[in-house]
Amino acid sequence: MRVAADEQFLHEVERFALRFTCESCLHFDRDFDHERGGCGNGWPTAEHQNVPPPGGLLVFCKEFETV
Repeated sequence: MRVAADEQFLHEVERFALRFTCESCLHFDRDFDHERGGCGNGWPTAEHQNVPPPGGLLVFCKEFETV
């Protein structure tokens, strides 16, 4: 799912400590690539690893899971 990251959303990310990037996912494997890590399910991770800047595009992974 792709959504625009507006100021309100980014404020709520900070306020509620929302987690949605690869590094917070149960499937993320840091040993896959020592510099960037990788998805244990084989999905590309480039679009999911950083919180976008205001006005940027936020891409949610459909397999994101937390513990």
